[in-house]
Amino acid sequence: MEKYRGRLKKDIAWRRGEEESLQVFMMRQILIGLHQSPWDTTQQQHQTSVITVSRPGKIKLQPEESALTQLCLAESDETEPTDSELLHPICKFHLLGSLEGNDMCSKEKAASVKLSERAQQEIDRLLVENLELKLQISKMEINEATFKDNDERVKFYTGLPNFMMLMSLFSCVKDHIKNPPRSKLKPFQKFILVLMKLRLNLHVQDIAHRFNIAPSTVSKCFIAVLDVMYWRMKRIIQWPEREQLHLTMPMEFRHAFGLKCAVLIDCFEIFIERPSCLEERAGTWSSYKHHNTIKILIGITPQGSISFLSECWGGRVSDKHITEHCGLLDKLIPGDMILADRGFDIQDVVGACGAEAKIPAFTKGKSQLSPLELEATRKIAHLRIHVERVIGLLRNSTQSCKPLCQWTI
Repeated sequence: MEKYRGRLKKDIAWRRGEEESLQVFMMRQILIGLHQSPWDTTQQQHQTSVITVSRPGKIKLQPEESALTQLCLAESDETEPTDSELLHPICKFHLLGSLEGNDMCSKEKAASVKLSERAQQEIDRLLVENLELKLQISKMEINEATFKDNDERVKFYTGLPNFMMLMSLFSCVKDHIKNPPRSKLKPFQKFILVLMKLRLNLHVQDIAHRFNIAPSTVSKCFIAVLDVMYWRMKRIIQWPEREQLHLTMPMEFRHAFGLKCAVLIDCFEIFIERPSCLEERAGTWSSYKHHNTIKILIGITPQGSISFLSECWGGRVSDKHITEHCGLLDKLIPGDMILADRGFDIQDVVGACGAEAKIPAFTKGKSQLSPLELEATRKIAHLRIHVERVIGLLRNSTQSCKPLCQWTI
């Protein structure tokens, strides 16, 4: 009997020791679980094992399924524990910690929701502000919308009568204006830049500020687009056929010269900056204007439309030389008549083409003109006033006929 009592005492002591070791081990596992990430699969695999006791004094880890089976078999003979016994103090601590963690998660979630709402409100405010700024920038930009439905603005900046005429001219050159990928200006803006320069003769710095580009870019754009406009629009100026002239000849010309008048010619000069090259400076000096100029011969029909424009010549070149070498004589046919000023001493060269040149009579070496010369001069001067009016309109429509700021020969 004493033998059994001693063995029983040893078993009780052994069980108490094993229970204390088990509690310490479970405490460690719970603390490790609190600090472990739920996505750490390596340590989750260790936590899926349970502890079994193989013999007194030693603890052994076994897989979850076999350990649970052994525990169930071992405890099947014992009495069923109560609810208070099932809930170990360590388990109570773990459960309370889980509840507190859930409360913290809900608070963090509510705070994140408020933060996202504030962020969305800030995003909406910034989007509205961005749209308003884009609208203000678009209003300051010079583009098609600037001139659409505003013919007064078109006439002021370009000299053209309306927006339809502006777009018609632009359609002639838009496919030939270079538009590199990195260019800040669109083809229409480059076209408007040239027209504004020709119309208002704005300074390069002013144009650069208006279009937000460098002054050097303004000069390059002006030269490039102006060259395109010349080659594409020069076909607009056409020499009329003889039949068209006869059908539309004004009555004043009919009474004075019949149907023979083909063109009225004159030269007008444009002031330019003084060239740096001495040879060019001498070639552009005009003794009549006392300034460096370029000279252009213009021809108009009796109806008042421009039918001929020559290339630019230096102001020193005579009107006669320009007439002989500008290509005007090639357009004359036998029987045509030219009305010109006294500076055009071209009767001989025009007569060689079978045409006739009418110029006012000279008073040099004479006290007065004869009645016939006086009447002829009066008729020529009365009709030649039309070409002066056209030149005046040309000067008024393009203010660049004033001294050009950046024009050099």
